[in-house]
Amino acid sequence: MAEVRFDGVGKVYSRGDIPAVSDFTLDVRDGEFLVLVGPSGCGKSTSLRMVAGLETPTSGRIFIGGKDVTNLPPKDRDIAMVFQNYALYPHMTVAENLSFGLKLRHFPKAEIERRVKVAAETLGLAQYMKRLPKALSGGQRQRVALGRAIVREPAVFLFDEPLSNLDAKMRVEMRAEIIRLHNKLGATMIYVTHDQTEAMTMGERIVVMSAGRIQQVAPPLEVYEHPANPFVAGFIGTPPMNLFPAGVLDAKRIVGLRPEHISLVAHGVGGEAVPAKVDFIEPLGPETLVHVVTESQSVAAIVRVPGFAACKAGDKVDLLANMAKAVFFDGGNS
Repeated sequence: MAEVRFDGVGKVYSRGDIPAVSDFTLDVRDGEFLVLVGPSGCGKSTSLRMVAGLETPTSGRIFIGGKDVTNLPPKDRDIAMVFQNYALYPHMTVAENLSFGLKLRHFPKAEIERRVKVAAETLGLAQYMKRLPKALSGGQRQRVALGRAIVREPAVFLFDEPLSNLDAKMRVEMRAEIIRLHNKLGATMIYVTHDQTEAMTMGERIVVMSAGRIQQVAPPLEVYEHPANPFVAGFIGTPPMNLFPAGVLDAKRIVGLRPEHISLVAHGVGGEAVPAKVDFIEPLGPETLVHVVTESQSVAAIVRVPGFAACKAGDKVDLLANMAKAVFFDGGNS
């Protein structure tokens, strides 16, 4: 079994510093694809590195498969890590990069060949086995990095922003590659990213972090529709959830509404509509993002309109909110 358990884990780098991670308590299920997401400096990579044994917790314990690994060296944790920078040996071929770690551990030659062949076939690397990393594209290098993790046949795979160096098209392709890999292997995977689109599309559950603390743990759709606090509401979603202060929509608390839950109607319809003015628009083909500012309190909002929006900067419009989809917050950022 390859469950990972964080039990009150904390990390402070120097005395008097603000904790990088505080009271991190979480159970990662056997075979789960879990994503840690949040802005730079939120503690997600530190949390992952503590699982890997590259950082030592200041407090709390970490368990893998029920075994306390808090103070074990990385080599004794049965994990494999994929880094942002690929970490390939430039003077070695693809085949040599894939097999090198197994040779260091004195695996039998036949077993090394079997594992390398499986990894190469799984990732479509068979035709590149004699190439050096410099002769590979960014996506191919990342496949080799994935392959080095696969040949280990670890209990847990750890990914530290592995797609950050790829262009947008290649990131989409590699996201699909990693998802297929998880479906095929059924292994426990913990994936760190600052990109909430990656989190939403890849994770079975996502852990949203801010300032070293867990803000919410839930399946992606639940986080999107029912964010736990204003921070999560503003971080998850492209574009993010609109947050209206008390009074703008005749509410006594902060109101959160996704851009698709606000409609543009003709100016002056009255009733529950809120008068606003178009600031600018972003045509995206199948939809348009209309940025508006309310007339009464100068509150900015984004409205998602299917297709092309028949308005332009400076136009007066009214906003009609679908309050059945609204989320209410007491205030604060966390």
